[in-house]
Amino acid sequence: MSDRQDFVADHTDRPARGDALLTVADVLSFPVLQAGSPEVIVGGAALDAEVRWAHVSDSAGVARLLDGGELLLSTAAGWPHDADDLRAFVSALRRAGVAGIVVELGAQLPRIADPVVEACAESGLALIALHTETKFVAVTEAVHRALIAAQTDALHERQRLHELFTALSLQGAPADVVVAETARALGAPVVLENLAHEVIAVEPLRMPVAEVLSNLAAADRVPVQARGVRWGALQALPGPAHPAGRLTVLEQGATALAFGCLADGGDAEWSLLAQRGIIDDLLGARFASPADMAARLSAGGFSVAGRQCHGIVVRGALSAAELAYRARQAGCAVVAAQVGGDDVALLSLPASAVLTDALAVRIAGDDRTVFVGPAADDVLDLLSSLRAARDLAASDRSDGGPRVRRVDGRPLERLVASLRDDHRLHAHSERMLAPLVAHDRERRGDLLDVLAALVAHPGNRSAAAAASHLSRSVFYQRLALIGDLLDVDLDDGETLAALHLALLTRRSTSTS
Repeated sequence: MSDRQDFVADHTDRPARGDALLTVADVLSFPVLQAGSPEVIVGGAALDAEVRWAHVSDSAGVARLLDGGELLLSTAAGWPHDADDLRAFVSALRRAGVAGIVVELGAQLPRIADPVVEACAESGLALIALHTETKFVAVTEAVHRALIAAQTDALHERQRLHELFTALSLQGAPADVVVAETARALGAPVVLENLAHEVIAVEPLRMPVAEVLSNLAAADRVPVQARGVRWGALQALPGPAHPAGRLTVLEQGATALAFGCLADGGDAEWSLLAQRGIIDDLLGARFASPADMAARLSAGGFSVAGRQCHGIVVRGALSAAELAYRARQAGCAVVAAQVGGDDVALLSLPASAVLTDALAVRIAGDDRTVFVGPAADDVLDLLSSLRAARDLAASDRSDGGPRVRRVDGRPLERLVASLRDDHRLHAHSERMLAPLVAHDRERRGDLLDVLAALVAHPGNRSAAAAASHLSRSVFYQRLALIGDLLDVDLDDGETLAALHLALLTRRSTSTS
């Protein structure tokens, strides 16, 4: 049997508490320990205890030499024999923070005493029996070698992370990019919230967003702060262990985010980024399920279920931030952003409320035009409402003053909004307009604009010519060319309706 001796803890340079990179289960898998024919007497969750050193001792008073995190290797030769003393011995080890106990069995100790097994089971302390003689010095060398290698890997990984997040800070990377890189480094979903618990950015990896947001109570969390100012929190759901430590990765990400906040002058840019991201993803249908989008909206205080919601577009001298402020002052939950030169917003009102013209003007302002999509009570309807409002805004060619225009008052546009994902509608548009599209592309013509003016002013070609900014004679020449290219009668009501539908479909595609 190999020589045994006690090692005084203070004489050895060990990893600091909390820096352990091995578990009892890891050590148990080492070949040198497997050669001892190990039997797990008490395992389960106890095998997940962190090991930061190995200590060899047969002494009954070994607990006073331990600092915590040690894996105790022993033949139990010096242990007490009385049952109560054995229980007290195990309790002392537990209080000292020992990670687990490995006992070598032999002729003098054919089995581990029941009081030891019972005490370990009660306290959740890993207990392993070795049935074959084992060189404990080889075990300690293997443990120490693995710990040093792991610490070296951790240092390299910390340096890599430092370089990564420093580069992101110097490049002025937006918050969503920093959050995405943090999630990839951790291999777990990461969420950035501001102090109001609004979700600024989320990288769910392969998990549904709704599931991520519903499990934040189990997340690791670090504050995003600098110079005594706190802006929010960076959170990571449970995931695999990381060589540098999960909290270290989160802290690096939080530091990069804090630098971004200092550079941008605060977290106002965060809110704009979050709202623009929601609207972009909604318009682009970039969400795995309506529940995911509903969860993102709800995290920002915007409820869809049981509410009356609308998509709106506001045209005029206005900012998304001002639009959002006006909407909140009017008692609406709101998500607003600028898209394509117009300010667009999602509004959420109580189910009993009505978005009257007066309320729409109060939100948009007296000197602006607001385009209002149909009421919606779920995410997909809200998407249709916002798309329809944008289509209506895109088709508006009048130079009139401020007003409220509603999709509900334009049944054909509402039909196109509801069927915009139907490939047959797009095939109809392409088939009918192909000659005009080709003509305008090849000759830089304006036939599509002229046709749009015609269908916008049915029965009044003088008004249509004025809307096209063309003289009546030139306008009529354009109409004749359109009729020839399409081989249709532009005085036929059904033909005009079909062309109007084709134009609206084409416009809806360009505003998606």
